[in-house]
Amino acid sequence: MQGAGRGTGSWVSRISLPGGGWGGDEATVAISAHRIGFAIARRLARDGAHVVVSSRKQHNVDRAVAALQGEGLSVTGTVCHVGKAEDRERLVATALEHYGGVDFLVCVAGVNPLVGSTLGASEQVWDKVLDVNVKSPALLLSQLEGLVGTRGPGNLGVYNTSKTALLGLCKSLAIELAPKGIRVNCLVPGIIKTDFMKVQFQEETEPDFPVCWLISLAKPEECAGIVSFLCSSDASYITGENIVVAGYSPKL
Repeated sequence: MQGAGRGTGSWVSRISLPGGGWGGDEATVAISAHRIGFAIARRLARDGAHVVVSSRKQHNVDRAVAALQGEGLSVTGTVCHVGKAEDRERLVATALEHYGGVDFLVCVAGVNPLVGSTLGASEQVWDKVLDVNVKSPALLLSQLEGLVGTRGPGNLGVYNTSKTALLGLCKSLAIELAPKGIRVNCLVPGIIKTDFMKVQFQEETEPDFPVCWLISLAKPEECAGIVSFLCSSDASYITGENIVVAGYSPKL
């Protein structure tokens, strides 16, 4: 699974590789039909992939399919706006119909309806960017057979994704607000002894897997001093930092 660049589509395909070039006999790929996505699709098709290209605009699909088929490559395509559930369903259905499955999914869709102040962005802009750039790859993956129900430690994937976005927001706002003398920093707690963690592990005891390099889990008070410091004049030259309080934990 890969992600890249600009565009508003995904491609899906099945691959036959003589000699198992990618470690298998067949594979499936989903990519966009425009710009970066087109270049990826061409490379994968040349490497033996049967590719399904997509774009929210029919003429982009038609142009990509014609160009790649003109090179003798195995390509089909369909219109897909990845922000729309019915389009995502059609993209997956097209791959299943033509090639019987999806072995690789390459999400290239990306939108940016605003060039300007982060804090000046409307709620509609935020919704559109997050819907296409963040939610759509996960929702598209959820439609592939066998993936729903897969889970990792803690089962907090959606929450973790949302919090990871704050790390980038911190950096952006630090740059934008620096001329006004406003500092922006982010506290990044590891696994702290809170009710939230009790819900995560569904028990009162500490988790039975290593979560940090120190002897015990942190208490909420161990975050408080860092915030107090960041709000003080002692931190007057610190901005744009994501400060980790996790006992050197691999699980943030």
